[in-house]
Amino acid sequence: MATWDDVRRIALALPEAQEGTAWGNIAWRVRKAMFVWERPLHRPDLEALGDAAPDGPILGVRVPDVGAKEALIADSPGVYFTVPHFDGYPAVLVLLDEIEVDELEEVIVEAWLCRAPKRLAREYLEAH
Repeated sequence: MATWDDVRRIALALPEAQEGTAWGNIAWRVRKAMFVWERPLHRPDLEALGDAAPDGPILGVRVPDVGAKEALIADSPGVYFTVPHFDGYPAVLVLLDEIEVDELEEVIVEAWLCRAPKRLAREYLEAH
């Protein structure tokens, strides 16, 4: 089970990552590009999900493309999900109470790589 402290530690360890807010929630950016963010469910989300609406903290995460999003949801539907607001958008929602910290680190790094400038991402990959 991961926590917001885990998200903060992992995100801020990445080059040029900064913590701020977006829509009144915590968000992490690399050079102004948001890569992960707190994403509570809103009324339309709750209406769309009905009884399947999860409880607990939810992290929004950028992914490379919609195919990667669909693969994550198909492979681990107890961890990853989406709402109609994100239809066609390369982002997935993550239940922090259900994801292991090592997997959380993988998705946060991948999200950062999606949003970081190419040169910065390349330098990071070469160093790691």
